Amino acid sequence: MAAETICALHAIVDGRVQGVGFRMYVRRAADALGLTGWVRNKFDGRVEVWAEGSMENNLLLLDALRKGPPSSFVQNVETFWEIPRREFSHFSVQSTE
Repeated sequence: MAAETICALHAIVDGRVQGVGFRMYVRRAADALGLTGWVRNKFDGRVEVWAEGSMENNLLLLDALRKGPPSSFVQNVETFWEIPRREFSHFSVQSTE
């Protein structure tokens, strides 16, 4: 059986996404999908996400990013597909950058 191809989703989420539980929402979604990586606030008010796993699960996370938790309002999600780093063992909430 062939190994599953791993890809990396790098996303920047803009809108009302800080102070509304967005990072915890992303962490729970990523954990449920078996993704590794991180989520963090940015000083400019946006949220940044790096997620590694299957394309299918990253696309499901991308859908979740576009929706956000009920208290948020997502205006835009910039999406970049990157080469996976394969250095993460879990999905974490990181400090603001």
